[in-house]
Amino acid sequence: MSACKKARAEATSVVSSDRLSSLPPELKGDILSRLNVEEAVKTSTLSSTWRDAWTNMPKIFLRDGNFARTKFVTLVDMVLSLHNGTVEMFDISGSKTYHDEFGRWMRMLSRIRPRSVTIRLNSGPGYRIPSCLFSIGDLRVLHLQNCVFSLPRVFQGFKRLTHLDLKNFSSTDIDIQNLVSFCPVLSYLKLASFEGINYLNVQAPKLKRLHVFGDFEDINLDAPNLEAAVLSLAHEAKAQQSVPIAHDKESHVKKSLGDLSGIKTLGISGIFMKYLSKWCILTKFPAVFHRLEHICLVICFWDQRQVLATCSLFQNAPNLKKLDMWSQSLSTWDQDQASIPELTMQVQLDHLVTASVKGFRGVDYEVNFLAKLLSWAPALEEVKIEWTGKTECSMVLAKLLALPRVSPRAKGFQARRL
Repeated sequence: MSACKKARAEATSVVSSDRLSSLPPELKGDILSRLNVEEAVKTSTLSSTWRDAWTNMPKIFLRDGNFARTKFVTLVDMVLSLHNGTVEMFDISGSKTYHDEFGRWMRMLSRIRPRSVTIRLNSGPGYRIPSCLFSIGDLRVLHLQNCVFSLPRVFQGFKRLTHLDLKNFSSTDIDIQNLVSFCPVLSYLKLASFEGINYLNVQAPKLKRLHVFGDFEDINLDAPNLEAAVLSLAHEAKAQQSVPIAHDKESHVKKSLGDLSGIKTLGISGIFMKYLSKWCILTKFPAVFHRLEHICLVICFWDQRQVLATCSLFQNAPNLKKLDMWSQSLSTWDQDQASIPELTMQVQLDHLVTASVKGFRGVDYEVNFLAKLLSWAPALEEVKIEWTGKTECSMVLAKLLALPRVSPRAKGFQARRL
């Protein structure tokens, strides 16, 4: 019996081996893409048919992790030089410095022409992106971190690029403008923590989602199909000046907000809220956002100008359904204090269903704003609060629960201490 079982086991092993060996190259490549590159290369020892299978992997993920630097350099060189298949995705990240090898890797990468490129090498100064990377015409996704780039003199554009994500980068006004405008089907754009850009000009007819966080003085948006935008000025931005915009004709910011009338989600954070609140928009906002259903705000509730700007935004978002707010700490703002109970502006939020406040400290100006919100929203069902204050939670929660509310469907407050 034991001999029979052993024979059957060997036969099964042979059949399984034959099945693995007979898999088509595309399926082998898909299997190997689920492994890290080092493990995929090791499969070359399975059989002769698997010897070169890893060179057809459609997805390449490279992480230096616990690798010694020299070993990781050798691995990347081998993968980029020997790969001979179609690469759907190339993703490399590392915590060590590879400036000496970076140019060579980018030249090899441009030859295999991947459709998605992610480069996150975050150690050391920014990596200068060579012009060869901008020649990959079939690129669909580009995600770069810790880089410096300028477009080559002859740039044909990324005709198929839909997703552009740049973080911790340095460039110029004209280069970022041309990069975006030469991507005719771009639908997602994220620009975060950048240097060298003062006037941000975004011309993208297919753009649907936009996220900007950085130091810029002015912005112009020409994106008629934009559905969601998050705009944030870093604290170092020049817009900290008491009057950041002297004349409307010199600025596109107000016009750009007016061009967002078809937007569904809007986020305003950083000093951008303060930037807006120092305009004349306190009395008249530049647009009515009929499709706007979700607003995210970082707001200093004790700054009356910010509260008035927020109310002005609410008045011009008649179909708002969801509101998320982050209460900004006092120490990072100037001393434009004002009492919220003095606010006489009446706002009607007929469709608001849920609201949340993060960073809630339980101080009077926050409680008073919530009291106003409850009186403005007849359909409000729930208010969620994430508590960070030192004040006793139960005491303030009792005060909140005692607030009059206009909505008969209001379930009350949900408080959670962070």
